[in-house]
Amino acid sequence: MCAAALPGVAAAQDGKPNINPATVEACALIEIDAQRLACYDTAIQRSTPSTRQADAAAAQAKALAKQQRELDAPPADAPMGERFKHSAGAMFADDDYDAVRANAGKGSLLDSRWELAADSKLGVFQMRAYKPVYLLPAFWTSKKNETPSSPNPDNTVTVAQDLQSLEAKFQLSFKTKFVENVFGDNGDIWGAYTQSSRWQVYNGDASRPFRETNYEPEIMMVFRTNYEIGGWHGRLAGLSLNHQSNGRGDPLSRSWNRVIGQVGFDRENWAFVVRPWYRIPDGNDDDNPDIENYMGRGDATLTYSHDGHEFSLMGRHSLRGGDESHGALQASWGFPIDRNLRGHIEIFHGYGESLIDYNHKATYVGLGISLLEWY
Repeated sequence: MCAAALPGVAAAQDGKPNINPATVEACALIEIDAQRLACYDTAIQRSTPSTRQADAAAAQAKALAKQQRELDAPPADAPMGERFKHSAGAMFADDDYDAVRANAGKGSLLDSRWELAADSKLGVFQMRAYKPVYLLPAFWTSKKNETPSSPNPDNTVTVAQDLQSLEAKFQLSFKTKFVENVFGDNGDIWGAYTQSSRWQVYNGDASRPFRETNYEPEIMMVFRTNYEIGGWHGRLAGLSLNHQSNGRGDPLSRSWNRVIGQVGFDRENWAFVVRPWYRIPDGNDDDNPDIENYMGRGDATLTYSHDGHEFSLMGRHSLRGGDESHGALQASWGFPIDRNLRGHIEIFHGYGESLIDYNHKATYVGLGISLLEWY
């Protein structure tokens, strides 16, 4: 039996349940461990320390650990071997303060998404939200791409397609953890999958085809970090191997593979994630040899989450000048309508709204409903 089918339990936008159990016993019927625990916590009105308290405790533990190391340090005239042993031991110490430091950032936006704090980890193979999940019945473009092209002549359309400016778009995205705590109490390996489709559902004359579907599997290593820059807390660092393609034959085939770095910061209701990437060369059979100059060499996403509303702004750029200077901006807003029904608005301007449109510049506006947002 799924949690959403139980009285008082329904799915929320962050993948966690909205729970209002009548009794503690009702929680026992929930099969998913994380949701059952959340149900019990709600039933007994258990409160947890705030993120600010967790950060303060971690900072204090770090200071105490440093003080203890200084007290235990050998004198300056001690043998070099003894001093080296102390320095190495301090670097890899497993002391009483580690458990507190490992919970820095507990409850923050990035922690809620990536289970970074030691006590936030839910174990492996728990399905979680990754990117937003939505259905946009109205997705309009200012400029149709009826003859997709590429510098590779085998991937250039010569006969114009019959397309309409208004179509539908939907996206599915999820992730799960494969391995937890690769290095002590840190370092998790995640697998993710995202699929987004553009459907010419209103184009009856052309038999309502799916104009473009992008498939994006990904494997990621994510580490917890703990530092501060200008009031922003550095929460995570990661590295991923990413494949994206549209699964079509020539001349419509488009694909690329990337190694993506990731650094994440947050503060209160804000999160900021920067992702530079390196494209793995495809050789002579490249469907889109100039894709980096349009889809970019990195992106940055700023997200604000408060009271059920989630705003995000994504920007990416080729990081080149002149004729190779291209990029895109995307603004999204997820908002509550009624209980678990949420709305979603998306505005995109620039190059690469989808792979087939990687070198096509246009403005896109979408309106629909959301099941899951970023957080």
